[in-house]
Amino acid sequence: MRIKKIFTILIILIFTLNLTASLSASEPPEVLAEAAILIDSSSEKVLYSKNENEKMYPASTTKILTAILTIENCNLEDIVTVPYEAIASIPSGYSVAALQVGEQLTVDQLLQVLLVHSSNDAANVLAYHISNSIDGFASLMNNKVLELGLSNTHFTNPSGMHNENHYTTAHDLAIIMKYCMKNPVFRKLSNLKNCKIPATNKYEERVFSTTNELLIYDSRDVKSNYYYKYAIAGKTGYTSQAKNCLVSVSNKDGLELISVVLSVGLYPNSLSAKFVDTKTIFEYGYNNYTLRKLREQNAIAKQIEVKKGTKETKNLDLLLSNDITALISQDDMETEFSPEISIQENLVAPIAQNQVVGKITYNINDIEYSSDIVASHNVEKSSTFTFIIKIPVILIILFLLYKLLFSTASRNKKRRRNYKKSHRSKYNNNYRNHRKK
Repeated sequence: MRIKKIFTILIILIFTLNLTASLSASEPPEVLAEAAILIDSSSEKVLYSKNENEKMYPASTTKILTAILTIENCNLEDIVTVPYEAIASIPSGYSVAALQVGEQLTVDQLLQVLLVHSSNDAANVLAYHISNSIDGFASLMNNKVLELGLSNTHFTNPSGMHNENHYTTAHDLAIIMKYCMKNPVFRKLSNLKNCKIPATNKYEERVFSTTNELLIYDSRDVKSNYYYKYAIAGKTGYTSQAKNCLVSVSNKDGLELISVVLSVGLYPNSLSAKFVDTKTIFEYGYNNYTLRKLREQNAIAKQIEVKKGTKETKNLDLLLSNDITALISQDDMETEFSPEISIQENLVAPIAQNQVVGKITYNINDIEYSSDIVASHNVEKSSTFTFIIKIPVILIILFLLYKLLFSTASRNKKRRRNYKKSHRSKYNNNYRNHRKK
């Protein structure tokens, strides 16, 4: 009996521990960063946040915006000549690629050292190439910020060099990175582990390695191994005022997440918290959220009967034009979600195959996932219906013809009466005149 009680207690203990572990897995992690955010790149849904709208100094994470503006305003093969003004204004201690006055490089080469080596001189050279000045390029940056609808960001330079009026937020940086990642050239460049700049007219060959250690493969089983196998892009930053910063992108099984950590120090044993925090936040996202395909392309959303259609074609399947995939929590993997289906009003034949006739929408956690719905086949217009429509027209035409014929007959009959009357009157007059003689 005593053994049975002990066994029962052990079972309860194991169950409680498992439940506690399950609950703790869903709890948001503690990070050293003063501000941080994790969003789904597709929907912008915030999966984790800490002071995400607090204005912070971004340091060299600024360069993601410099890069995308360069890509949008230049050809990669354009030749750029380094002006004196671009490199003379950089204080010592900032990362540079040793660009020389009068040196000629392509836009592509400058972008590589900008994103891989975090070169401040490359940032300034690109700014002068595009806008002829640092201030002019800063205006271009702030115009893009406004275009993206961001109200807590203001830039004064292309590199992230410290300035009291050069600030952003974790949220705004995540949105900027989302915008950048839509561009295939940016995606490729921000994933580079290293770059090589061939010898130029002023300098020998240069080779640089990325400052983003999430991208560098490392098989060591140590805490200082910052490699993250799902990381696909990112940009580091550091100034004494901004501390360590990192904006990064990862993709696991099609779920693309964007992480931003700002104003980060060091963990014990000098572990770089910007990498540790980022990996922690990414793992929290993937452990708690997933992509779930709710409906597949060509699945039947609804079946309807089309007015004025032929008997053979009026029964119509409405099909999804695309897959509908939603971001959901792991707890909702088996949850049944009901969609809202809207169909065009006054839908009548004829209808063409694949014609858009409505929309299907799932609303999950205030995010809409939708697809057009299209006709599965042609719906022909019924000839019977057409004939029925024509009957009143035919009757009207017949009535008008009848009226016309009746009117003509009446006029003819009247003419004949008038003629007979006239002829009779003339005959009588002639007869009377004859009798008088």
